[in-house]
Amino acid sequence: MSGEAMLLEAAKVVAQRRQAYGDAGPLMAAVAARWSITLGQPVTSAQVVLCLIDLKLARLSHDPVHADSILDVAGYAAVLREVAR
Repeated sequence: MSGEAMLLEAAKVVAQRRQAYGDAGPLMAAVAARWSITLGQPVTSAQVVLCLIDLKLARLSHDPVHADSILDVAGYAAVLREVAR
């Protein structure tokens, strides 16, 4: 799959997740609130997305060509843009 095709697929996945779970902003804010309780310190929505990207990068360090993880990094980058506004 070309880079351009992968980005189009990532956009499709982000749209599907939005349909299933709603806008990313409120969802990431809810995760941030939960993680803030768990960690005992404030966590932002942007930090949640960065941590999810980091998880995917850690998986990619094990298998750098794993297509789903690469796709997820691209999708989370788009979500980061949404929540960091």
